[in-house]
Formats: sequence, structure tokens, C-alpha cells
Amino acid sequence: MRKLILSAALVAASVFGMAAVQAAEPATAGKEYIELSNPVPVSVPGKIEVVELFWYGCPHCYHFEPTINPWAEKLPKDVNFKRVPAMFGGPWDAHGQMFLTLEAMGVEHNVHAAVFDAIQNKRMRLTKPEEMADFLATQGVDKDKFLATFNSFAIKGQVNQAKELAKKYEITGVPSLVVNGKYRFDLGTAGGPEGVLNVADQLIAKERAAK
Repeated sequence: MRKLILSAALVAASVFGMAAVQAAEPATAGKEYIELSNPVPVSVPGKIEVVELFWYGCPHCYHFEPTINPWAEKLPKDVNFKRVPAMFGGPWDAHGQMFLTLEAMGVEHNVHAAVFDAIQNKRMRLTKPEEMADFLATQGVDKDKFLATFNSFAIKGQVNQAKELAKKYEITGVPSLVVNGKYRFDLGTAGGPEGVLNVADQLIAKERAAK
């Protein structure tokens, strides 16, 4: 985990201040993105998938939100955007399980920003189920239902699936994006937030053309 946090810090120091001078240049395998040696099946067959791996405790993921959210909302119908929590133990696992619980309850989209704000700006840890439930109750989430879902067998299964996905994607830090289970890139390789979207757009077009 320390390596991941250090990696994220280095990305922040070297990338966020960079001008997007290469935004219009073609993305190249081995440079702006990595082509996975073992492609991962997508969750919705027939659609081009874009996965964002993130952690609520990552400040770079939080600052990426205003950039990626408007882009994701405008994606065409043949593209499926999904978030997958990165879980590497400790608070990563706790926050990831919280995200999956909220998603299963169908309320994640209502409280996603509030959870990020609580952890990043209000310095709330939100690593214990009761602590999560108390906070989420202030956001209109049923406390008992949250705790029951959080501790359910189904969510534990989803936690294991998310961990396996992270391994298959071979991520080393967050935020990271994966297009169609084949191409992985991040703020560092793509040249910053806008660069990430540029690379994603190019790879989406590439996969669409290959159909």
C-alpha cells in the first residue's frame, strides 16, 4: 500500500502541473497505455467497456472526478462505463466494500460525491461499518439495510471479484482506466486528467472500428 500511495504522490507531483501539449497526438502502446497480455472479459458483452479503478481515500481520484464525470455521462450507448474499487487491504478494502454495498443498493450515484467529500475534506475515516452507516444515514441511506447488505454473502463475493479484476488488470496505482479489458493507462502514462480522456477516446474508437 505504501508503494501505491508513493506512486500516486509521484504522479501528482509530475503530472497535474503539466500542460496537455500531447493531447491531440495518437496514443501509442507502451507509452500512453499498456496493452494487457491477457485480455479480461467485459461485463456487458457487445459493448465497449471503460473501467475506472479508484479508491475513496485517494486524493488524485477525488480531483479526477470533475474531469471524468461529465465525460462518462456523455459516452455513447455502445460504451459501458463502470467503476471498480481497488482493494489492497486496510482502508482500501473497507471503502471498496462500502462502494459495492451502495452500488448493490442502487444508491451509489446519490452519495458518491458525499462519500468522497467526507473522506477527503472532512477527514472522516469511514473504515468501520457502523461509522459508515451513521454517516450514510445523514445522506438518506437506510442504516439497517446498509449494514445487512454490507455483511451479506453477495457483497463478499463481489469484493473477491473486484480484487481478482485488479490483479488481472495488473494495476499499480489509482486512478487507472482500462478500455475493453485490453488497454490500461493512468494519469502518469497519459499525461494528466485530460490526457487520460484523450487516450480513452482513441481506444474506444479503435475498439469500435475493430468490430
